[in-house]
Amino acid sequence: MAFIELKNINKTFFPNTNREHYALKNINLVINKGDFITIIGGNGAGKSTLFNAISGVFPLDSGTITIDEKDISSTKEFERAKYISRVFQNPLDNTAPRMTVAENMALAFNRGGKRTLKFSKNKENLILFENLLKNLNLGLEQKINTEMGVLSGGQRQAIALLMATMKAPQLILLDEHTAALDPKTQKKIMALSEEKIKEKNLTALMITHNLQDALTYGNRMLLLHQGEIVRDFSEEEKKKLSVTDLYKIMVELDEKDN
Repeated sequence: MAFIELKNINKTFFPNTNREHYALKNINLVINKGDFITIIGGNGAGKSTLFNAISGVFPLDSGTITIDEKDISSTKEFERAKYISRVFQNPLDNTAPRMTVAENMALAFNRGGKRTLKFSKNKENLILFENLLKNLNLGLEQKINTEMGVLSGGQRQAIALLMATMKAPQLILLDEHTAALDPKTQKKIMALSEEKIKEKNLTALMITHNLQDALTYGNRMLLLHQGEIVRDFSEEEKKKLSVTDLYKIMVELDEKDN
């Protein structure tokens, strides 16, 4: 049985105006527990809109979303945060810059419960956070009392990824989370992402414009175009594809529209 299922999801922005835009069209998707699905598509294909729909950022025009047989279609965004974690493209969007690393981790650790910073003052919790940071092998345990805002983008993303996975969410959404980083740091964060997903057996969706990453990581790959899922590649199909093959498929889709 499907762990997560999207049925007939539709979303139109600015309906009945000259700005009307069909953002998602009849999205049907079955996600099994432990799937790591990469998502590609051109600008405006509906990738981030799909994540927003899953996260509950806006109400759906039609369709249902279920997680572990629970219908969350009408559940508010803040309520979905109990079991859906998301890491955004901009490192500044993932953490509170004026709070310390420990305070940010405390908020993440207590996700779904009463939000309090007292959790970060407890000695046992500080030791826990230090050990979690130490396991990243990036020296970030030395920054535990440093404000997030003074860290580099790569350091913030590494901590954001740790925060998003520390409570083993039912679903993690990686929204172009390496796009704002330099190539060397991108590789580190991608390796860390794969490590955390495997370590905790997480179910994950990852949007990326890096076609090589889309092929290298995950066991499935979706191609979105104009709000629709036009291809769902299996792991075996992915292995047979090259970046050039993917690029040709995407170009052909664009040419059909012109």
